[in-house]
Amino acid sequence: MSLAQARSNRVGDARGEATQHDETMPYVANTTDDQRAMLDAIGLESLDELFEAIPEELRLKRPLAIPPALSEMELTAHLTALAGKNASAGEKVCFLGGGSYDHFIPAIVDHVAARGEFYTSYTPYQPEASQGNLQVFFEYQTLITQLTGMDVSNASLYDGGSAAAEAVLMAVTTTKRHGRVVTANSVHPEYREILATYLANLGIELVTVGTPEGTVSPAELAAQINGDTACVLVQHPNFFGCLEEVDALAAAAHDAGALLVVAVDPISLGLLKRPGDYGADIVVAEGQSLGSPMSFGGPYLGIMACREQHVRRMPGRIAGETVDRRGKRCFVLTLQTREQHIRREKATSNICTNQGLFALRAAVYLAAMGPVGIRQTAELCLRKARYASGRLTADTSLVPAFSRPTFKEFVVRCPHGNVEAALERASESGYLAGVPLSRWYDDLADCFLVAVTERRTQDEIDGLAACLKELTCSNA
Repeated sequence: MSLAQARSNRVGDARGEATQHDETMPYVANTTDDQRAMLDAIGLESLDELFEAIPEELRLKRPLAIPPALSEMELTAHLTALAGKNASAGEKVCFLGGGSYDHFIPAIVDHVAARGEFYTSYTPYQPEASQGNLQVFFEYQTLITQLTGMDVSNASLYDGGSAAAEAVLMAVTTTKRHGRVVTANSVHPEYREILATYLANLGIELVTVGTPEGTVSPAELAAQINGDTACVLVQHPNFFGCLEEVDALAAAAHDAGALLVVAVDPISLGLLKRPGDYGADIVVAEGQSLGSPMSFGGPYLGIMACREQHVRRMPGRIAGETVDRRGKRCFVLTLQTREQHIRREKATSNICTNQGLFALRAAVYLAAMGPVGIRQTAELCLRKARYASGRLTADTSLVPAFSRPTFKEFVVRCPHGNVEAALERASESGYLAGVPLSRWYDDLADCFLVAVTERRTQDEIDGLAACLKELTCSNA
């Protein structure tokens, strides 16, 4: 539609009344007649009727409480002032975790990802015009299968949480069991919330097994698996940083004919057994740690890989290698079982895009680091986390919440004082000391999660211990 055509349209204003289009609203296309036709088609008299199911207190109220428009110069000055309130990377030392981590990013990642042909690219609908992007996806998939020990990877999903939920739906359709899904309380609580939303209207029971010692008991988990259980979802290392007994959990799931879905930390696979080697059927992960910044929580990267026999149930896209009519190596979208490409009822998922730019970053990161670099990074995380745990629990009144082995995160309990208040005061002293667990776990209201990556130095860890010693002693 041209600008002139758009400006000639008549639209409803905030009160639903028809107003002549002007230059301040050039792109609103629904005329009064358009609105009337749509309402007639669904059998309603007014727009108000359309929103009757929404409680009055939740409806948008007008006029909106927003300031008047600014000129470009005024807006630039305003945004600059707001940005000036942000803490710079060097002002606070980050020990935050729970799915988003302050890992080192090699300069080559930003250099390659910022190239115009990647940074501004879109969905590779035309393979002949998208060979670069398709090769990136193919290389990414290859690296993910090598990292996880699985047969096939897709070309990415939104994030770790949605990947976990999509994996569960994939398991349901693969096993044709629609009765129950079993998970552990040690799986990321936000992953479980997303999964509960996915399953809410499907008639599938979601059973959560408790983890009072920081990990799930294989025997207790096995007791919840029945003949109608589609899959078991666990996380290793889990949300608390603890290592689960994954071999026993895999056996418990497979003995009942269920699939094992495992959420992993990609960096941990530099040291830990690959999920494909202990019997995982579907592997998912949050890929942020593979070359993407924390970015206030996103956008991130959803990783998914599976056994070859399940590939036709996998959501998203799979890039493949082939040859053209001249016999030259080239790349195509081999599998794209989403509703945008096939009939909706045949689609494996309604996931409508991928995080291609972040998959690119992950591919560059993995290629640059190589197996040795990933292993060294994992070793540094493990050793520094172990050192930090020892310092915090020896030099302060903090105590370990669990006695299980951990990777790069651990939970500490604060017997005295308010956790949120202590973390806030630590932040004022320059330390983002951890993530409080009270928002998700009532029994861990006096605990917080600490993450230690390869970027943290001994001086920074010692400084955190000194800071928390002062705070916890003052609250004792």
